[in-house]
Amino acid sequence: MGGMLTAELGTIGQVLLVSLVLGAGLPVLFALGLRAAAWGAGGDAERHAAGAAPAPHPLGRVLAVLCFALVVAAVLLGITFVVAGGFGRELDLSHGWPALVEAG
Repeated sequence: MGGMLTAELGTIGQVLLVSLVLGAGLPVLFALGLRAAAWGAGGDAERHAAGAAPAPHPLGRVLAVLCFALVVAAVLLGITFVVAGGFGRELDLSHGWPALVEAG
């Protein structure tokens, strides 16, 4: 009985970790992308003193694109996971990249 409880608690911990990463991590990453985009745009998009508009920062644009690309990749991976199950396939990440394989 104790082994079964330990296994269940381990599974609950995994679900909690994934829900925190996807439920809180992706919105945080998107917010960081918005902040980086504002920093990259400079001017009125960034907080500044009256009469002194900051110059644009190219690194901000690069960071924003990177953050947004990661969010889009995670969303597409999630959609692929759901759709693959509907076609009787599974999403395999064992090789480091996503691949659809026959279920079973």
